[in-house]
Amino acid sequence: MTPRPLDILDQVLNRQPVIISLKGGREIRGILQGYDVHMNLVLDRAEEETGGTAQKLGTLIVRGDNVIYITPSIE
Repeated sequence: MTPRPLDILDQVLNRQPVIISLKGGREIRGILQGYDVHMNLVLDRAEEETGGTAQKLGTLIVRGDNVIYITPSIE
């Protein structure tokens, strides 16, 4: 059986970084701490790379309406 998207998120929850693409062309990387069915996300150690430097954002809540996609990060 093919894994469902929320099953994949459960596998990385509190374990490995994820990359989130947001409306407006922003990408944020962080450790997924939680989510809900609306794709509201809580990230720990969040950072956004702009201009070749990573800006640390700390703990971040992302509203699901802004999420284009979320994927496990390969480090």
